[in-house]
Amino acid sequence: MACPVNTSSRLQRLRELMASSKYNVSAYVVPSEDAHQSEYVAKCDERRAYISGFDGSAGCAVVTADKALMFTDGRYFLQARQQMDNNWTLMKQGMAGVPTWQGYVTDHVTSGTRVGIDPTLVSALAAGELQKSMSAKGVELVPLQENLVDAVWNDRPERPLDSVFVHDMEYAGESIEDKVSRVRSAVADMGADGVVVAALDEVAWLLNLRGTDISFNPVFYAYVVVTADKVTLFVNESKLTDAVRAHLKGIDIQPYETIFGNVRAMASGDKTKLLAGSSTSWALAQALGDSVKFAKSSPLSMLKALKNSAELNGMRNCHIRDGAAMANFFGWLENELFNNGANLRLSESDVADKLEALRREQPLCVGLSFDTISSVGPNGAIIHYKPTRGSDALLDIDQMFLLDSGGQYRDGTTDVTRTVHFGTPTEWQRECFTRVLKGHIALDRAVFPSGTSGYVLDPLARLPLWELGLDFRHGTGHGVGSFLNVHEGPQGVSMRKNLIDVGFQQGMTITNEPGYYEDGAFGIRIENTCLVVKAKTPHDYTNGSGYLTFEPVTM
Repeated sequence: MACPVNTSSRLQRLRELMASSKYNVSAYVVPSEDAHQSEYVAKCDERRAYISGFDGSAGCAVVTADKALMFTDGRYFLQARQQMDNNWTLMKQGMAGVPTWQGYVTDHVTSGTRVGIDPTLVSALAAGELQKSMSAKGVELVPLQENLVDAVWNDRPERPLDSVFVHDMEYAGESIEDKVSRVRSAVADMGADGVVVAALDEVAWLLNLRGTDISFNPVFYAYVVVTADKVTLFVNESKLTDAVRAHLKGIDIQPYETIFGNVRAMASGDKTKLLAGSSTSWALAQALGDSVKFAKSSPLSMLKALKNSAELNGMRNCHIRDGAAMANFFGWLENELFNNGANLRLSESDVADKLEALRREQPLCVGLSFDTISSVGPNGAIIHYKPTRGSDALLDIDQMFLLDSGGQYRDGTTDVTRTVHFGTPTEWQRECFTRVLKGHIALDRAVFPSGTSGYVLDPLARLPLWELGLDFRHGTGHGVGSFLNVHEGPQGVSMRKNLIDVGFQQGMTITNEPGYYEDGAFGIRIENTCLVVKAKTPHDYTNGSGYLTFEPVTM
């Protein structure tokens, strides 16, 4: 992992702007997300990483006149501590006595002062809740139209301009017209006249298009507005080839940056109610004004999560090819370690590169679905570890090796983790591995009524660890896109309360990935990607809705 970046100069310049009469804010919030609330962002949107040095996918920075605080979850405690310099204080979210960043700016900023944030980088729902709690304490949340990190980021990368490409019907399984029809029906059922689609994977899914704007995520920067009689795509038109334009016949195409003026005109021109989900930014909601109707999530989120037969077959098929790549890799690795003298010679980066090469040999593979987590010994305890060539560890047959990786294929997306020991593990390592495996098997074998939430199922994977007083600081499972983002909602298996109301349905995808991590020693995770399928039961107490189970597709 790379050495910490010296952030002194960056913070000094940021604080000078904060204190200037133009902005006059006592604190400035730097979220991880982009204008579409994406988990993973393009290089030009990695503002939190630039100002802090910490490049994990989740976290929020709060900078005041004398403090720089990084709020992140348990997946990133070790990584953040290693990547940040002494200017920064790590705030371990979820630990006793540690507030959220929202709680901090509400309770620890002086009454009568202002807190600044880029309104395009925070969701409208989150901003609304924060405004209420802050105003009660006499603190004002201020939407600053100029991003202050951008103002001090001299070598900020350009926004990607690569072409968009068509996702063939062979893999999509449903036409744009049919998807739009279903979206209109869902929007009408929710009492709205249209919907603003801001989440990039929802845009890509709806239009059967893919892109390369964000590494590992086949999406592109765009918005879509769907009303009863019109579909409008807001995108940089230089990204559209003739083939894509033909594919989008009948869809109105407008420049990306005109989304704000367009919805503002719609809001002022008639009484149209536009639905906005959790990925709608505060800035976009401000443009919508009174015409906005908020929903907990976009209706497209659930439509996308329920895979059709072509997508399900694609997920099964791509995992067979991905499994062949994994088998070839572990065969190669074992031979290198024991027959070719590679022990303490091959690095974490070496083996990650080899696995990528083997994946790319498989038909329909277009790349990886995330940075490969290739971690030896203590590095395995860094849950989302990324090896850096030159400072990465060497493979050692006397150490645990955790490998979390995945591929993007035209017909699906994969995510798989295996933990191995090529020598003789300690009794404690065996015990921990067995407990993780028991939890994995318990969830894998679960049979449950349709509509059961992942919040309810999560303890199945943790009970064997809980019996020893152990646990892990991440969710047990997440949805997986169909040649889309490797992390997909709204479904999941986790103790997060937002999952209580999201029940499993046939056709969803989910990972099963319990783990255990011992700081400075080792990490264990076992992960398969699964499909949610009907379970065959001798009786049906549900009176028709039936029971579900998980079908592992990982080889």
